[in-house]
Amino acid sequence: MSRDAMATANPEMLFADGFDEALMGFAERAGGLCVAAYDRSRCIDILARDMPREEAEEYFEFNVIGAWMGEQTPVFVDTRPCE
Repeated sequence: MSRDAMATANPEMLFADGFDEALMGFAERAGGLCVAAYDRSRCIDILARDMPREEAEEYFEFNVIGAWMGEQTPVFVDTRPCE
């Protein structure tokens, strides 16, 4: 799903720069607000192209997941099976 197509659901939707390949679609928050949804593992894979995997995971947790930008902040979905 493209950013343009998703913006029809919410014109104020925020996107995570550099992670378009990991964009899954959108998720609905309470109250009907639609926000961008990304595949967590694919985001880390993208970061790991330029740094060791462990660093990519730490960077992702601190700088991406930890970047609250208000209610429009994207969500990151973990697609791994629960253990």
